Amino acid sequence: MLNLDFTPEQDMLREAVRGLCGRLSPLERVRELEDDPDGIARELWDQLGELGLCGLMVPESLGGSEMSLIDGVVVYEELGRALAPVPHFVSCVLSAAAIVAAGDGASSPGPPTSPGRGNRGSPAGGPPTGATAELLAEIASGAAIVTPAWLEPGGGFGAKGVRLTTAEAGVDGGFKLDGVKLHVAFAAAADRLLVLARTGPAPAEVDLFLVPAGADGLAMEQCFSIASDTQYVVGFNEVELPAASRLGAAGAGWGIWEQAMAPGAVLAAAQAVGGAEHALEITAEYARNRHQFGKALAEFQAISHYLADARTNLDGARILVHQAAWAHSTGRDTSRLAPMAKLFACRVFRDITAMAQQVFGGLGFTVDYDIQLYFRRAKQLQLSWWDTQTCEDKIANAVLGPLPGQLPRPPTALDI
Repeated sequence: MLNLDFTPEQDMLREAVRGLCGRLSPLERVRELEDDPDGIARELWDQLGELGLCGLMVPESLGGSEMSLIDGVVVYEELGRALAPVPHFVSCVLSAAAIVAAGDGASSPGPPTSPGRGNRGSPAGGPPTGATAELLAEIASGAAIVTPAWLEPGGGFGAKGVRLTTAEAGVDGGFKLDGVKLHVAFAAAADRLLVLARTGPAPAEVDLFLVPAGADGLAMEQCFSIASDTQYVVGFNEVELPAASRLGAAGAGWGIWEQAMAPGAVLAAAQAVGGAEHALEITAEYARNRHQFGKALAEFQAISHYLADARTNLDGARILVHQAAWAHSTGRDTSRLAPMAKLFACRVFRDITAMAQQVFGGLGFTVDYDIQLYFRRAKQLQLSWWDTQTCEDKIANAVLGPLPGQLPRPPTALDI
């Protein structure tokens, strides 16, 4: 039975994360770190590691806290509310989830269940072992940062967009990577890159590789986004890797990545909900206190209706995100709910901040006011990870089945 109530422990978790962000990464600190080459609020990052919040997606047996996605939503609503400049999403969510899903790479490729199903099983075999298990423990403590290198020039969010090539290198079965990756978050601060690379002509012939940040042939150049966050263009010029650098079995990479992206999309949506919540709060406060023509802005019916519509849409987004998190946490299929949550929550975040800019007027576009921080990050989040078109394609695929030219949807327990 669907239950959207938070437990007292989750309420305490929310208060703890909000307090940490307010104390260690206020918006003044967020402003200081805009376009910073490192881009990380280190004091906040260290505290998240000490409290076990970096181990969100890592099993307890591997040094993590193995929290449910509902707990993750609580954390991410607060990180979104504070615009927290930390690599938690790229390292502790996406990279950690992919490494866990890859397992020890001992068996045949391909996930046994849909990437949208709420499970923590490994499509490649047993749990991670050896150096991979040690890396997960370091991610869970915050000692190591791993960031995905996924998108490429002229590509998209689907498997066909991965064009960075691999070739055999040496006699030990190693690999050589050539190509360019865009929008690699916190690349200069990362210890390793989680690289999606093409290993064959078929759309899904993609593998995942762990590449040390200091590898020969690796070049990084900082790029600048509308959000003024920390992103890099990363070039791979015949970067040689040992065979052990591949995660999971051969050919399993895209299935592993999709399995990691499903909960990641839900948490990105929760981040959008948290940001939209605070943006609406500061806009409502401004409307109550700002007077024009002898009365407060909030007394003008048009503006009050804008705020009412925003509140309605935000509550709808929050319920959808919580439902997606609940479905994942109870082992249900989220192949439809995850992209729905990402699509709608990010749209609401963008629309609320755009409306807020209108309420603030010209002041809202000046750097002295906080609303422009949320407006710029709302659009960036809407464009990132799964963009609008990708979410719509995934929802349509879940509703209609795959269209010609699309990858088939993996079977789920509902089909058996």
